[in-house]
Amino acid sequence: MSSLKDRLRADLTTAIKARDEVRSSTLRMVLTALTNAEVAGKEARELSDDDVIGVLSTEAKKRREAAVAFDDGNRPEMAAKERAEAEVLADYLPQQLSVEEISAIVTAAVEQVGAAGEGMKAMGKVMGVVQPQVKGRADGAAVAAEVRRQLG
Repeated sequence: MSSLKDRLRADLTTAIKARDEVRSSTLRMVLTALTNAEVAGKEARELSDDDVIGVLSTEAKKRREAAVAFDDGNRPEMAAKERAEAEVLADYLPQQLSVEEISAIVTAAVEQVGAAGEGMKAMGKVMGVVQPQVKGRADGAAVAAEVRRQLG
């Protein structure tokens, strides 16, 4: 069993005992998403820590997007709730990469695949090299934007 999943379960128990509503509801939601991921597909499977981080990243992205949508819809109280849930999820995700770190990784990937003069045709090759390096540590849209900027 995944040690990260065990940590989530233990933290849920602690949050319930402390009557921390935001943390307990967020952890329940994440554990449900993990269970759904385990039983998705043809066969039930046990998730590794990398799989758990992938699910956590997806859930955090959903919270960020929902907060923006609530802000646009003039619902600040709901946006604040989504941001609070995103903060709880951030505790379990690896440290996010800075813009400079993403830029350095993309620059190295462009040099590695020799895509400097190819322009946007090489985007797929560069993204194929970059994605495994930044998985769970950077937003895909930010990475794609940096690749476009450097190939552009």
